[in-house]
Amino acid sequence: MQKQIRVVIAEDDVQIAEITRRFLDRVEGFELVGVAHDLAQTRDCVEVFSPDLLLLDIQFPEGTGLELLRELRAADHPVDVILITGAREVDAVREALHRGVFDYILKPLVFERLEKALVQYRQHVEKLHQLEELAHQSDVDALLPREPADSPARGNTGRTLPKGIDELTLANVRALFASSRESCSAEEAGQKLGASRITARRYLEYLVSVGELKAQISYGSVGRPERRYQKI
Repeated sequence: MQKQIRVVIAEDDVQIAEITRRFLDRVEGFELVGVAHDLAQTRDCVEVFSPDLLLLDIQFPEGTGLELLRELRAADHPVDVILITGAREVDAVREALHRGVFDYILKPLVFERLEKALVQYRQHVEKLHQLEELAHQSDVDALLPREPADSPARGNTGRTLPKGIDELTLANVRALFASSRESCSAEEAGQKLGASRITARRYLEYLVSVGELKAQISYGSVGRPERRYQKI
């Protein structure tokens, strides 16, 4: 039986940390060993639990996850890192890649995107365990977390689409916002698409995660909270 991958979640927002924990519980092969809500706790969790993988936010009240990442790499710590962050600056992405993060996921966190990153990481670890030496270039290529250039499951941005997102439905969702700056809810989008609210929400959250839409909470006339989506 394959050993469980030990994970620490570092997120200052308690609610987001709990959402991340619940998402992680749904993916086979991972064991949560610690949750940290500030950088000091994160340092302690990494030192005490020696996790295989750190799910790391960038923005903390007392500093940044990138600063911690620099410390870990300077100390030659073996923990792998997936960043889960609202930071959309190109410089942040560039430094994260330079410091060797396995993946970079934008908030708001969508389960399908996190699942994809975790599955790819698990497959990466399994390949490393199976190899004794690198005999061919293909052995090296199999270890690099890159998508093939001719991958069929790509949107019109060249980005690989996660499980549960197909190009045709995605194009229809994009069309809803192509000529309008008005916001709509998942229920309204589903009615226009002839799809369920849950299906519409999955596509809307995906477009939020890739920076094409933004989401805001509206309380409406009776105070019932509703998530509404609008083109950026």
